Amino acid sequence: MTRIEQAIKQTKFQDVYQKALINLIYTSNCLRDEQVKALKTYDLLPQHFNVLRIIKGRHPKPVSPGEIKEVMLDKANDLTRLLDKLERKQLIQRNLCPTNRRKMDITLTDAGLKLLDQLNLIMEQFHLKLRNRLSEREADTLSHLLDKMRG
Repeated sequence: MTRIEQAIKQTKFQDVYQKALINLIYTSNCLRDEQVKALKTYDLLPQHFNVLRIIKGRHPKPVSPGEIKEVMLDKANDLTRLLDKLERKQLIQRNLCPTNRRKMDITLTDAGLKLLDQLNLIMEQFHLKLRNRLSEREADTLSHLLDKMRG
């Protein structure tokens, strides 16, 4: 286990709160970088994976862009751009909603469902790493502390 002080070659922090915040950001970036590397083979980013999983959560019912944006992990992303790429890769389908022509219905294609099954197997490796590094109680405590941090 590499401590944050070793990882960033920094031993002085303003206080334990600053150290915790820096550790959180550093760890988050490390986990994101691992996901980016795993998804690169598929020419996708973690944000694409997140959108696919959100759509899958409603499958076979359609989901609107607003509903996707509401629950995305990284809300700063340009959802239209993410959806454009997924559509170009023929992983999703966009159709006008039959009851509200101002609304777009988004569903997964068969190719999207198959790819998501493959990606879920790859992402399971991240869960296994977590299970090997943290006990169930530690993972629950960490989740509780992160909830508390957000207020």
